[in-house]
Amino acid sequence: MSTPKEDTRSGAIAAGSNQDVCRVGVRVPPFWPEEPAVWFAQIEGQFALSGINVDATKFYYVVSQLDHQYAAEVKDIIISPPANDKYEKLKSELIKRLTSSKESKIKQLLMHEELGDRKPSQFLRHLQSLSGTTVSDDLMRTIWSSRLPNNLQTIIALQKDSPLEAVADLVDHVHDIAPPSAAQVAMTSAAPSGINA
Repeated sequence: MSTPKEDTRSGAIAAGSNQDVCRVGVRVPPFWPEEPAVWFAQIEGQFALSGINVDATKFYYVVSQLDHQYAAEVKDIIISPPANDKYEKLKSELIKRLTSSKESKIKQLLMHEELGDRKPSQFLRHLQSLSGTTVSDDLMRTIWSSRLPNNLQTIIALQKDSPLEAVADLVDHVHDIAPPSAAQVAMTSAAPSGINA
């Protein structure tokens, strides 16, 4: 009986019976606990590119990528996986257990977020991701504007009838051309971040 030989051109292993067993190469991105749903979308793209559609294979790929603290969050599923839909169960529980509650996201939106070194449009998208669908565009515009330097707040106030995304693009351009001075940033950071009811 001949020993299987590796075909270095294709990565396949040629078996003695003329059947090829292909190695599947999956580029699994590092696990992203802050956004597990996005990470699962990325890994599912890799599964699709690699032709992986077997539930157990997907399950074990994910298990192998979890650091110990995140594996501990779903150890009940890892130790005793369900007979069917192992991957979907692991995915739904990881997302559920690691995603912040809606209340904590709204609290973070209202109290803790600052522009930092992000572009204004990046900051807006971050705030929108925290709010989900619970905050209207008008309220989001107010929250976002209140956290930006004064020179950018003026531009937003002048664009009150423009769509929020268009305003964000304009504010990005102004921010790139005339970044706020250190004094303006300090004044913005010192301003209260809550909203008056």
